[in-house]
Amino acid sequence: MAAETLTRNASELIARAAEPLPEIDDPAFGTFFDRFGDARVVCLGEASHGTSEFYRARAAITRRLIERHGFTMVAIEADWPDAAVIDRIVRDKSSPPEAETPFLRFPTWMWRNAEFAAFAEWLRGHNRSTGRKVSFHGLDLYNMNASIAAVIGYLDCTDSKAAADARRRYGCLKPWKEEPAIYGRIALSEGYGRCEEAVVQTLRDLFAKQQDYVDGDPDAFLDAAQNARLVANAEAYYRAMYHGSAASWNLRDEHMADTLALLLRWKGPDAKAVVWAHNSHIGDARFTDMGESRDELNLGQLVREAHGDLARLIGFGTHTGTVAAADDWDTPMKIKTVNPSRTDSYERLMHDSDVERFLLDLRAGEHDDVREALMEERLERYIGVIYRPDTERWSHYSEATLPKQYDAFVWFDRTQAVTALPGPEEHGPDETWPFGL
Repeated sequence: MAAETLTRNASELIARAAEPLPEIDDPAFGTFFDRFGDARVVCLGEASHGTSEFYRARAAITRRLIERHGFTMVAIEADWPDAAVIDRIVRDKSSPPEAETPFLRFPTWMWRNAEFAAFAEWLRGHNRSTGRKVSFHGLDLYNMNASIAAVIGYLDCTDSKAAADARRRYGCLKPWKEEPAIYGRIALSEGYGRCEEAVVQTLRDLFAKQQDYVDGDPDAFLDAAQNARLVANAEAYYRAMYHGSAASWNLRDEHMADTLALLLRWKGPDAKAVVWAHNSHIGDARFTDMGESRDELNLGQLVREAHGDLARLIGFGTHTGTVAAADDWDTPMKIKTVNPSRTDSYERLMHDSDVERFLLDLRAGEHDDVREALMEERLERYIGVIYRPDTERWSHYSEATLPKQYDAFVWFDRTQAVTALPGPEEHGPDETWPFGL
């Protein structure tokens, strides 16, 4: 009975502190997030990769931060070469011959959906109407094939000898292209340095000639340099992944944080970024079982450590509805029903507040009674591109301390799946196969 009373009291406190939000399409929706406009980095999460409301809400918040608060870039949980194609579209820049059609690999619906397409179209129109164009970038380290092609393509146009060297060095990665696990075994049996030295040397050579290269086209150099970084970090990632430790997760999120830091330095002291990524990457890992039990860090933690109060982490959640997800890796997308949240979860506290759609400000000094009531560790739900409702407790819930994870939380009691767009899809085991987030 005591536990039930505490739960009921927490939900009542949430109901009093919650700020009901208008419909996402209402221009007033974004105004609720003006309080975060002074930050340099605002990270916007999602509780799944396949929920329409999360994409639409992030788009509305991002539009407000760009239009009213001078944010200059959007960075997402997607591969650098894929996002670079979108960046060229929204900034009306020509694409190099080696550029691939973006977002062809599983899970295509994560970015090939109507909600994201609408935001990209808005960003292109915004950039055409202003002199200060907002750039668009991917933070993740997958799609090594496209990054290799991008580096070689750039060097073919700027330095033919360096291009020949890069082709030779990247040839070491041929086993990885066929099967990542094969490369992991080879790297283990032959020692850690089989390809590491080669791919790192290509990155060093690029930066050694930065002054020569950058004068012609600074954006093109940044793109090539980041693709070279991606190849070097992805090589280390796949070696670590073979061991199955926290190291592979940490390498991935460190890469995302380093990419964001590089972009902010490159764009100058006035640069301000909005980041879109899953709650598992956005919520500070130090206050989840990721950090407490598995020695994992994440992007949100690293951003907080780097920027302090100039970083804001905003999580998103839902009680039930539908979601676009797959049964397993590289299987077809389905529209699945989301189980009602567990009674021992933070989501159930939000649901029991009886407020359909709200913003909960979790910063110290705002609603300290709510913060105190939510400090007891509870379960929090994470749905990635795979959703297994039959084993949901073990597949999708982790323990966390919500008020320490996030600066704010956005709640939609009932949600629906994203609208996936048709398009070609490349199947295969490469790039992202071990993970559902």
